[in-house]
Amino acid sequence: MTLLATATLRAPVDRRRALRLGGLAALGALSPGLFGTQASAQQKMVLKVSDVHPEGYPTVAAVENLGKKLAGATDGRLSVQMYAAMQLGGEKEAIEQAQIGAIQMARISVGALGPVVNDLNVLNLPFLFRDTAHMEKIIDGDIGNELLDKVTNDPKTGLVGLCWMDAGARNVYDTKKPIKDIADLKGLKIRVIGNPMFVDMMNALGGNGVAMGYDQVFSALQTGVVDGAENNLPSYVFDNHYTVAKYYTLTQHLIVPEILVFSRKTWDTLSKDDQGLIRKLAREAQLEERDLWNKYESAALEKARANGNQIIEIPDKKPFQDAVKPVWDKYGPRFADVINRIQAVQ
Repeated sequence: MTLLATATLRAPVDRRRALRLGGLAALGALSPGLFGTQASAQQKMVLKVSDVHPEGYPTVAAVENLGKKLAGATDGRLSVQMYAAMQLGGEKEAIEQAQIGAIQMARISVGALGPVVNDLNVLNLPFLFRDTAHMEKIIDGDIGNELLDKVTNDPKTGLVGLCWMDAGARNVYDTKKPIKDIADLKGLKIRVIGNPMFVDMMNALGGNGVAMGYDQVFSALQTGVVDGAENNLPSYVFDNHYTVAKYYTLTQHLIVPEILVFSRKTWDTLSKDDQGLIRKLAREAQLEERDLWNKYESAALEKARANGNQIIEIPDKKPFQDAVKPVWDKYGPRFADVINRIQAVQ
């Protein structure tokens, strides 16, 4: 599969609904004893995984590689079945399905998981990181491990935090006009992840933040329900948003990592050895995905430019940074200690 794979097939609405929360039968019969006592070494288990991105996307490829390693290490007793390209709906649906054990793993943006695990919202503050290298140092180190533990150790989440994945810098793109300075954002309806922090952020920047599931964005751009959205370059290009939104502005207002979570209901049925193996392979996937990401990001930029899309640089981001001060004033104080530790990392 090439880096330029652009498969973005959408499951028909009736199939997608059948595969969601109420459609366990459509997902296939669960392995015997999956929700009973600890799974025995003889039982085969297929771990179902959801990702909103298409086949070939770095997060999809990294988790598929994890699955191959897992199957090899367990002689096929544990394997992974990937549902990419929003077959199971958006990220909100994936979180809910993992919580009830309908699927076993989900790749989720921290932006979408913040409302579930509030401690993660520190990573959702605009302009928190100096650059992507700074973000990588955080998720690879003690702070990253502590935040994964916040997911795992909160009994209300129903999730286990396995590893982080890179998602680059998020930028604004739209169908209307080039955004060359902050004044050009005024009044534009911009889709954001369904997290109050992001709605407040976009409103502070002068746009109208519209919370919306990722599975709805393409059609919303096509029909004019929204004027634009904000995301990284690979999502913009390889989920085909670039075909309708011709202007991509490098605001880099957010550098939000992504997280691979595991269903607590299923996790508790696994042996300690199996849990340890999955954690080890997840850590390897974190680093593998980063390498894939760097290549994919370059390919996305090349593809957008070849399509004639305008890629707009913002030489001076200070007006954008100054505008989001109310967001920091509202959400930042409870994270003051962690923010200080993040900013101290060189």
